Order: sequence, then structure tokens, then C-alpha cells
Amino acid sequence: MKKICVVGTGYVGLVSGACLADFGNHVICADIDKDKIEKLKKGVIPIYEPGLKEVVDRNVEKKRLLFSNDVDAAIRDTEVVFIAVGTPPGEGGEADLRIVFSVTESIARNLNSYKVVVTKSTVPAGTGKKVYDILSKKTPKGSEFDVVSNPEFLREGSAVNDFLRPDRVVIGSNSERATEIMKQVYRALYINETPMVITNVETSETIKYASNAFLAVKISFINEIANICDQIGADVKVVAKAMGLDGRISPKFLHAGGGYGGSCFPKDTLALVKTADEVGVQNLVVNAAIKANDYQKHLMVEKIKKLVGDIKGKTIALLGLSFKPNTDDIRDATSLVIIEEILKAGGKIKAYDPVAQDIMQKAYPQVQYCKDAYDTAEGADCLVVVTEWNEFRELDLTLAKKKLKSPKVVDCRNVYDPNEMRELGFEYIGVGRGSY
Repeated sequence: MKKICVVGTGYVGLVSGACLADFGNHVICADIDKDKIEKLKKGVIPIYEPGLKEVVDRNVEKKRLLFSNDVDAAIRDTEVVFIAVGTPPGEGGEADLRIVFSVTESIARNLNSYKVVVTKSTVPAGTGKKVYDILSKKTPKGSEFDVVSNPEFLREGSAVNDFLRPDRVVIGSNSERATEIMKQVYRALYINETPMVITNVETSETIKYASNAFLAVKISFINEIANICDQIGADVKVVAKAMGLDGRISPKFLHAGGGYGGSCFPKDTLALVKTADEVGVQNLVVNAAIKANDYQKHLMVEKIKKLVGDIKGKTIALLGLSFKPNTDDIRDATSLVIIEEILKAGGKIKAYDPVAQDIMQKAYPQVQYCKDAYDTAEGADCLVVVTEWNEFRELDLTLAKKKLKSPKVVDCRNVYDPNEMRELGFEYIGVGRGSY
């Protein structure tokens, strides 16, 4: 087992650090944010992620996981240093790598022995080479280090399981020594015969972007099919089921809805397009997926307008604010577009989300946040299901109908059966569930 430093205690860094410790490694999660580190030392987890607190607590108790705001010392005391900091989109959609390079300079200052420097952050192809060049220029001649790409494939809401039981582990390395060390880092997975993709750094970096972009394209594709279904009286759920039975296609990510969001797909598709532009390659498919996804979010507002007419003075009830269930992440969520457009049109909004309300309230304090789904429905002109939390699937629809001022429902995630909703007396619009 290895002594590891993970620089960055955000979503990727904290999950990675805790799970690497669960594999038996000794891990220091380091961050310059003193307040965040103090909270972590007290057992306070800054993000909502099912199962994460249990993994953190277990490994802290076994003294395999430590937290520190002394990044320099953590680097010096370990052999493998993971860079797991944010790479937000820049003004042109490119990945902003300033924090990655800042951490690289910290590693250079503290390179007191051979170290494997691992980019866990999502970075465009060529970043590993830039990290290597910075280390080469800023360390004494003869310093020993290798740079490895080890992208994460974590789904928010199931990240712990994704890390502990992954579909594959990708290791991009140009050094046999570094590759062997990475195999030891992931020894718990290696002995369980988890597929290990060993390749060069540039290929590894590209795998991450290609994977996310493909899934984004798949979502955008089924949403466009859904929009056709709405106009011709077809049912996209049946279409998707039949498509998914084809082994070449598979059923995953063929769920029509209000568009994708979160921390990965929006920024990674933009970054891939930017990389393609920089090397003179047209990226027509991914560009189209980005435009289709933006259109899909605004289309949800048009569905609301179709049911309620002029939104001015109307009260719209939103069920779900996070971009997907089992997370409090609202980044690029469909709810943001709906809230913005409804408020702009003079409407009022009531909303409920099991975990994301506090975060959304900071952005939109003018929204009325409610204690549960029924409180949200009370007196509203339309109920809109934005996020497919399980508790919304189990809603007492008869009670919800009584609470509503008008029995109108826009189901952005196809949670309910259209025929059942209409039998209960609702005016119902789903996504690709046939004619309005």
C-alpha cells in the first residue's frame, strides 16, 4: 500500500481520497481552505453524497485517512500526489487549468524524493505534458518524478460505489516504474480483476472527455427523438426500450427528459469542442449536442406555458431542484432555466427538493421553499416535476390534485404514466409521451 497525498477536497478529491484509503492506502487529503479542513476533521462532509461519510469515518478511525491544510508538508510526506482540483470552464469554454498548474508548482517546491504526480482532475489532452514541463523547469536537475493521468468516472449520487467498484481504471503513463506504483495504489481492484486500461498520458486524458461527450450526445439524441414523438403521437419510453434491447446501443442514458446538467457533461463537452478548435478539427456532433441540450431546457418552460397560458401572476410548483437525484448539485440544472424564465415572465415559484434547497436559496431567495411536495403543490397553478427523486414517484397523486389550484402537471422526467394521470383528472404533459 502507498502513502498518498490528494490535493483538493472538493467532490472528486474527497471521494477519491476516502476510497483510496478504503483500499488500504495511507492518504492525506490536503487543501488550502482551512475552514473546510477543520470541518472535515470534525466529521462534517461539505457535499451530499450517499455513503461518503461512512467511508470517511471508517478510514479516519483506522488512521488511514488524514486531513491537512499544510499542502506542502503533505506533498513532502508522500510518494504519490493526486491533483484533484477544479477545472471550471473559461470564458471561451476551455478548461481553466490555473489551479492545476498552481498545485504543480507546489509539488515542484516540495519534490524531496521520487514522486508520481497524478492528474485526477478532468484535464484536456496535453495537460500532462505541461505538468511535466513545469516540474522539469522548477525542480533541480536530476529530480525524479513521473506524471500520470488517472481520470475519474464518478457519477454524482453513486460516486462511492463507482470508485470502489468501477467499470474500469484508466492509467495513462509513459513510465513502467510509475505504472507499477499505480497498480499498487489500486491493488484492491487489480487482484479482483477490474479491467485496467494502461495507455499513454494523452490517450488517457482523451478517454475521459470522449466518454462524457458520448453520453451527453446520447442524452441529447433521445431528447430530440422525444420531441418528435410529442408531435406524432409516439411514446419515447417504448422507443427507447426497443432501442436499448439492441446490444450495440444499450438502454443506459436513453431516458428522455429536461436535459443534462451537473459538474461534468456541460463543461466537458465545451472543453472538448475547444480542444478540437485548437487543433483545427470540426466537432459537429458534440457541438450539436450542446445546442440541443440548451434547447431542451427551455422547451420545458414552453410545456409549462402550454398548460397554464400566460405565466404572469401564476404560481408554478417545482418538485426537485438538483440536476439529478441523490445530489445537492444545482450546477447547470434544468431548474435554473425554469426558475429564471418563470420569474422573468412575472410568475411566482414554490419549490421543494430533499437536499438542494439551501444551495438554491442563496441564488434565488425570492422563491418560496417548502417542507414537502404537498406543501409545494398547495394553491399552485401547475406542478412541474424537475428532478426524479424517488419520493416523487411515490406521491399520493389524489392528495396532490386536491392541493393544486389547477390539476396541471408537467413531468420533465417522465416519472408518471400519462394514462393514469389523465384518468385521475390531470392535464398532463410529459417528454415524448405522445400528443399533448
